[in-house]
Amino acid sequence: MTRSELRVFSARMESLQQALAFVQAFCEQHTVAPGDTLRLTLVVEELFTNVVTHGHRGDTDAPVRLQVGITAAQVALRFEDSAPAFDPLRYLADAAPQLDSKVEERPVGGLGLPLVAQMAERFEYARVDGFNCLQLVLSRSA
Repeated sequence: MTRSELRVFSARMESLQQALAFVQAFCEQHTVAPGDTLRLTLVVEELFTNVVTHGHRGDTDAPVRLQVGITAAQVALRFEDSAPAFDPLRYLADAAPQLDSKVEERPVGGLGLPLVAQMAERFEYARVDGFNCLQLVLSRSA
């Protein structure tokens, strides 16, 4: 990441708006296109909500670390949380909803991570020192 900024938030749904405001302010400060900003905030909203709801199973003071960075061609996000280990890449390979089946045949929910993965040019996961660490790179529009 050429220019980047890191912030830490509590894993509480009430902190989500602060996290999104951080991402939006960073993008505005660095003249990221509105469409790219929207994609990045959608990714952060999905990941943050999943961590609170599914990872921690509710609000907690556990940290969620967001690092946003940009280069001329990309917007990058490093998203770290201390919820139990969860590899979204394994989930996408093994358990993600079948998107080619009829809507009526699919269970409700479960579409957020496939959407995030589809938007990302690069999507990596590692478990480091008790944290789930996601690295995502989104291409910037011209």
